[in-house]
Amino acid sequence: MKKSLLLPLALPLVISFWLRSAFAWVDTIFASLLHSDVDGAIGDASIAAIGLALPLDFLLTAFWVGTSNGVTARLASAIGANRSEEVVQIKKSTYKIIFCLCSFAALTAVIVWMYAEHIGLDPVVAKQFKIYATVMMLGSALTSFWSIIPDSIVKAHYDTRSTMWAGLWSSVTNLVLNALFLFVFKWGIFGIALSTVIGRIAGFVYATIRARRLESQHLQSLKSPVLGVAANPVRKILLVAIPSSITFILMGFESFAINGILKDTADSVSSLAAWSIFDRSVRFLTMPIIAASVAMLPLVARLQGENKSEDIRFELLAGVRGSLIYIFVFVTPIVYFVGPLIASALSDSAVTQLVTQDVIYLVPLAILGTAPFLLSRATFDGLQRPRPALIASGVRTFVCVIPLAVYGSINHGLLGLSQVQGISLGYIAGLMLSSLGYWLWTTKSLSRLQSR
Repeated sequence: MKKSLLLPLALPLVISFWLRSAFAWVDTIFASLLHSDVDGAIGDASIAAIGLALPLDFLLTAFWVGTSNGVTARLASAIGANRSEEVVQIKKSTYKIIFCLCSFAALTAVIVWMYAEHIGLDPVVAKQFKIYATVMMLGSALTSFWSIIPDSIVKAHYDTRSTMWAGLWSSVTNLVLNALFLFVFKWGIFGIALSTVIGRIAGFVYATIRARRLESQHLQSLKSPVLGVAANPVRKILLVAIPSSITFILMGFESFAINGILKDTADSVSSLAAWSIFDRSVRFLTMPIIAASVAMLPLVARLQGENKSEDIRFELLAGVRGSLIYIFVFVTPIVYFVGPLIASALSDSAVTQLVTQDVIYLVPLAILGTAPFLLSRATFDGLQRPRPALIASGVRTFVCVIPLAVYGSINHGLLGLSQVQGISLGYIAGLMLSSLGYWLWTTKSLSRLQSR
């Protein structure tokens, strides 16, 4: 029986991505414990602030992932062809892109600091958001983007275990510093954000050490390196990086839009906190599928180079089957048994607990609606066709997800739902509709490719 190459390749990435996603849960858990001498318990407000910062963090993550995809693709190609001079050229070109990304993150931090308290938020939420988002944006400018090069080198050498260990170092560092900054130094939400930033440095240091070792080993193994460099290296990186980044940016914009809808609800603090917990849960439990999609990209590229189009279809189906098993066997029981406990543990008020319990059970449906989309996007990227992913992402965001979320917000009473439930179900319906369309497009494209 034919075995899938995707699942073993994705396993270390699953562990790594879960650990990295645990950053968000660590922040949320510690934020739920915050208390102010002036405002009393501010756990709900702090969780809401972290939820508001999530789209901004996701925006920078989109730039990170898109650039990393472009750099990884170029490095893998150069390494596979023994073009050692081009590897050096790609790294130097990447530094130019990183400098621009760092400047953008720093500018975002300045804008947040200046205007966070003037966008109509609850005063306590606005204060917490201002502190948390500013530190996170500055942290990305000073630390996160610089890890693109070592991370891309590691992935280009197919060393997914090193990615896993980098995530482990980051998670442990984040956890320890969160406890230190919160309980010993009493730094509040500033300490929570700072511990995340420093935790990322730990992963960056490990990845850098590992990348240098892999490069040294590769250079020693070269017997006849191919000389020469590529024309317009920055442009070639951006040809992949920009469409990939935009697809993730649009996903982040969906959360931004829903936060905007929830901001104007009757009990905005509870609604924003509940959505933050729901959104964190979806992102955390989607990590194995995201990891599979990351592994899918180089695998599809390699199979295409070997003219094995039938195997591409096989791996895509294996990814979807694995996702379905994961959702029904693992995610659903976890959410139904642990979800109410999470809602109670992370909420200050009974209202927030009730609102969170209204939506936490919808997490498996949200992941089910996301999985085919992520795997289809990775397949097209692996085929070096980023444009379909860009088109599908635009349709998903502006035709499916946001309009249906607005519809749920307006008509929730007619459907016998709370407003947050209506918004969440509209969001999920948009995910499912767009995933179905993209899946059909992908399978039809692969059928044409196979018939050639």
